[in-house]
Amino acid sequence: MSILTLKSGHLLFSGLIDKPMSAQVKYIRSAVLPKDYPNTDRPEIALAGRSNAGKSSFLNAIANAKVAHVSQAPGKTRLLNFFDFGKHYRIVDMPGYGYASRSGDEIVQWTEMVETYVTTRETLAGMVLLMDIRRKWSAEEEMLKKFTETSGIPMAVLLTKIDKCTKAEVNKFAAGIRKSSALTNVFPISSTTKVGVDAVEDFIYEAWIKEGLQS
Repeated sequence: MSILTLKSGHLLFSGLIDKPMSAQVKYIRSAVLPKDYPNTDRPEIALAGRSNAGKSSFLNAIANAKVAHVSQAPGKTRLLNFFDFGKHYRIVDMPGYGYASRSGDEIVQWTEMVETYVTTRETLAGMVLLMDIRRKWSAEEEMLKKFTETSGIPMAVLLTKIDKCTKAEVNKFAAGIRKSSALTNVFPISSTTKVGVDAVEDFIYEAWIKEGLQS
């Protein structure tokens, strides 16, 4: 199947509070091929979304530091970017989809790179799909959802840029996405004000990371 195109800066592990996330985040490497991926020494969470969905801004928000470049030109991320978050898990920033300036060859290369990672990475514990809350659920998001379902990978949706909407609009748009996607783990957030970021971090740890650490 083809795809077209973390508590307030702290983590809780085994009942202990780790250091602030800004002191824990570490860029590891960028890769295209499996031979260049980091060691499989911890679970990984993939970040997916359109090129202007705010993935880099979200990474910086949960890190409490500027660890990911925020480009003014959407579609610039062309590699899988691996970031260690403390000693216990890793976040993988995947290239954005849906940017019109990509050539046909680039889209094919992007698709192969992302599909290879998702289908072969045994440590992939979940996928976070980021989308501008003002956008509607589209065929591309539905295809990505079905792809993760087929691969047995749980998905959560982050609705970004809620600071650009009224509270009533946030509630309305979020309800629409929950209905269209048929997903329950939908989190409205703002990387600018950090509203909702804590809840996302707690969810990632409790739902996808904690059990693996205790096994």
